[in-house]
Amino acid sequence: YGNFIDSLRVYVRGGTGGMGYPRLGGEGGRGGDVWFVAQERTTLKSIKDRYPQKRFVAGTGANSSVKALKGEKGKDCEVHVPLGISVLCDDGKQIGELNAAGDRFLAARGGLGGSLVTNFLPCKGQRQIVRLDLKLIADVGLVGFPNAGKSSLLSKISHAKPEIANYAFTTVQPELGKIMYTDYKQISVADLPGLIEGAHANKGMGHKFLKHVERTKQLLLVVDISGFQLSIKTEFRTAFETVLLLTKELELYKEELLTKPALLAINKMDLPCAKDNLDELMKQLQNPHDFLHLLQEEMIPANTLEFKDVIPISTYTGEGIEELKARIRKCIDEEAEQENEEYRKKKLLLLQASE
Repeated sequence: YGNFIDSLRVYVRGGTGGMGYPRLGGEGGRGGDVWFVAQERTTLKSIKDRYPQKRFVAGTGANSSVKALKGEKGKDCEVHVPLGISVLCDDGKQIGELNAAGDRFLAARGGLGGSLVTNFLPCKGQRQIVRLDLKLIADVGLVGFPNAGKSSLLSKISHAKPEIANYAFTTVQPELGKIMYTDYKQISVADLPGLIEGAHANKGMGHKFLKHVERTKQLLLVVDISGFQLSIKTEFRTAFETVLLLTKELELYKEELLTKPALLAINKMDLPCAKDNLDELMKQLQNPHDFLHLLQEEMIPANTLEFKDVIPISTYTGEGIEELKARIRKCIDEEAEQENEEYRKKKLLLLQASE
């Protein structure tokens, strides 16, 4: 997975409270808290490099004294984390999420200071081991088998410079690019490591790839028109079979992924026989149920993906690239409009209820 880190286990401990003052009934200060704060331009790798021990401990509360009967609270410990972080307990249960800059999550609360209730003895702060799990937040997630041309496509539509080669698994870490439009609108696109059959069962880069798809607003499936074969030992798959297998992998990992808006880019249209293959593929996509017998039963998805658009492209000649950018923009704008409409309806209902 290269130098990219998308999961980090850390130890957090709230500060111990301060001592109480029995003679005058003084109360010790509360221990400091440990907070995770979402911040842009932060990575899990930078946290690991800066804090190799991966321990975050808040300050101890001040003791009560004759001068200050109520001790001061201990210093809070703030850890800056990237956007798109899920906070999980050590047993894998999710306890929090940080998606926007400035979001805060209380990871460990400080202990109470010594007082009459605690016999003037301070309490210790919370302590736990938590996992910070990163899921990339992008508008569009590129989904496809290795060698489908996802990296080439990303380099054509954005300013990203991913590694490109004619062998499988060139992409070993997620790449983020931005499509820039003439009216200065930007749409972020994530190129993620290629899926293989069995990815849902964590084969290849399985879950490391699929979890990043969860946070994208829409999917862009990239398929090689001439079909796909990972190696001599694996079966050759036609473009139609590739679409179904990608759908199956997404479905087996998380069914909700199939509810996302999806576009299909048919790549390598510069190859000979591409036009004939495309005509055949379009027929198959229009009536997928008539061609399901081509695949083994366990590889057929329960639900087929509904594509908003199918765009033939060639990253080699540049054919269809501008059209694809326009369709991505249209799809994102429609989705935003729909969300705004739903929000307006909710507000309206709330107003009517209050009246």
